[in-house]
Amino acid sequence: MSKIFETPLYPYQRSRDQDALHLVRHPVVIIGAGPIGLGAAIDLAQHGVPVVVVDDNDKVSFGSRAICFAKRALEITDRLGCGDALVDKGVLWDTGKVFFDTREIFNFDLMPDKGHHRPAFINLQQYYFEEYLLSRLRELQAEGKPIDLRGKNKVSAIGKHDDHVTLEIDTPEGPYNIDADWVIACDGANSPTRRMLGLDFIGRVFEDNFLIADTIMEADFPSERWFWFDPPFNRGQSALLHKQPDNVWRIDLQLGWDVDKEKEMKPENVIPRLKAMLGEDAKFELEWVSIYTFQCRRMEAFRHGRVLFAGDAAHQVSPFGARGANSGLQDTDNLAWKLQLVMAGLAPDSLLDTYNQERVYGADENILNSSRSTDFITPKSDTSRIFRDAVLDLAEVYPFARPLVNSGRLSVPCTYDGSTLNGPDAVELPVNLRPGSTALDAPLKASWLLERLGDKFQLLAIGVDIPDGLEDGGIAIESLRIDASESPEFARRYLGGARQAVYLMRPDQHVAARWTSFDKDAVIAALRTATGRG
Repeated sequence: MSKIFETPLYPYQRSRDQDALHLVRHPVVIIGAGPIGLGAAIDLAQHGVPVVVVDDNDKVSFGSRAICFAKRALEITDRLGCGDALVDKGVLWDTGKVFFDTREIFNFDLMPDKGHHRPAFINLQQYYFEEYLLSRLRELQAEGKPIDLRGKNKVSAIGKHDDHVTLEIDTPEGPYNIDADWVIACDGANSPTRRMLGLDFIGRVFEDNFLIADTIMEADFPSERWFWFDPPFNRGQSALLHKQPDNVWRIDLQLGWDVDKEKEMKPENVIPRLKAMLGEDAKFELEWVSIYTFQCRRMEAFRHGRVLFAGDAAHQVSPFGARGANSGLQDTDNLAWKLQLVMAGLAPDSLLDTYNQERVYGADENILNSSRSTDFITPKSDTSRIFRDAVLDLAEVYPFARPLVNSGRLSVPCTYDGSTLNGPDAVELPVNLRPGSTALDAPLKASWLLERLGDKFQLLAIGVDIPDGLEDGGIAIESLRIDASESPEFARRYLGGARQAVYLMRPDQHVAARWTSFDKDAVIAALRTATGRG
């Protein structure tokens, strides 16, 4: 059992701002030191942007909370510099099994297309995820990167202005004020920042409750995701089982809507439920118990002047599908490079409006799939339940019915179709790498493709001569040449049936534009479009 969530990892220390004679102004203040806030801080610091992170806590989160981290989130943490630590600690899995009553009706492989550096998913307790991000943050501090992490610093008031934001911060030694050019609110689903600004969510709250029990036990279950509909140990409801490191098993049990939450969380009520599932002789210890309600909601806009919202502070989805923390990391992956360009005067302020455009689009996609999954898991009428059970029966025999279960997928990265930052497309190239798409990894001779992409604009050339030193308006484009003969997987993913290609890649590893030949003027025009200067 891990005790890291009991030990202060960023204890309160008096800052120079508290003794300053005049109000201190910082370039960026991040509110919240969970996975999303820490990810944003690391990303910005690696872009050279000074960051202050404030949190009313001084340690990592209690309980495993988010546990499923998808391939795209792991690729983002690779770029942040801590992917190896996460994967080495996590439980790797790519197989999911679906049960109806006592029988397995089908299973699925989340990554049938092999040849990727990272697995489809790892299971890892959120407190470990935060610990490794904190370790990376400390490494950057030791290298002189401008990150200031302040524990026991609680934002109690916020004031918006045209060119800055004022924050009042409470500490064990009393309050103080600071100004910030920009604020990123990563303070969770109950975001005090959102409330202080009088903002709210739009969307649905589903009428059901689920019990989460993190259970320490020795068990020989495989490292797979098991989901039950109407199991004998939880009749009329559903259940989920996941393996985590340190012999911790996440068990989710559907309870129904009209329950006494405090009563259901008591060990004397939780333990009989787990024994009904695991067997009367099962030996286990409860590490953490919680009850949650499905919510599929978001803010109407993620940008409010100089305050930007990310992660659960901006949007919420049901846990089934692993779309919460994973989509939050995609938020910061989208935001950091844009904010850096705007702050450096290399892109207009309106570039940050595309953070709102693209990530609201991503949130809506996640909410759509999450809502479909939730409606399927928790039918609200006899007719809906009959339909669901019929689909499950069909799915046992007929593959066409399986996508109706959990919308046919778990967390995947969003393709920003329709984004104003997208440039030209060469339709001869594979459709799943059209502008707006996330780059697909592939093995190369001595590395992986994604190890060579990211943090800057790059021109990826395959079988085409391109020059070095392309630049426009102070924004450089790095030239990256890869021989398709190095890797059949790379050639198949990036060329399809074409003989050559040129891809303009964004700093967040999304495709900005692509062609089958090189034209300098076209590339510069696409760069201007991708930076909001077109």
